[in-house]
Amino acid sequence: MSLKVGDKVPNFDTTDQNGKSFSLDKFKNQKIVLYFYPKDNTSGCTAQACDLRDNFQKLKDNNYQIIGVSKDSPKSHLKFIEKNNLPFDLISDEDKSVHKLFGTWVEKKMYGNTYMGTARKTFLIDENGIITDIIEKVKTKEHTNQILSE
Repeated sequence: MSLKVGDKVPNFDTTDQNGKSFSLDKFKNQKIVLYFYPKDNTSGCTAQACDLRDNFQKLKDNNYQIIGVSKDSPKSHLKFIEKNNLPFDLISDEDKSVHKLFGTWVEKKMYGNTYMGTARKTFLIDENGIITDIIEKVKTKEHTNQILSE
């Protein structure tokens, strides 16, 4: 399954960086930046998270809640948050159910090898839970500008 612009985002339950239950219902009537990234503590993922951190107030001023998603464990997320002083939640999708729901668990190719992995993709969701935009070609160091220019 792959969600597209105009679709209502289905609710899902998973775990946040503290090992607590996490549901999108927590953000009803709020705009959301839901970004999928491959792995904590890698150069591109760190650059992306730090760009969002450095522009967090600007995103908040535009009424966005930021939520990162990867298949890393809550423990890994907590370390990533603490190391980089991230002011937003990272949710763990170890069983890849949220990835599959959003169509971000995909076949990838690198150095002639084919494998399954996370597509770096961001979904902008309005106050009514409708996807208003999908950023498929994420520029990790300029991600905030991509979000605010949409």
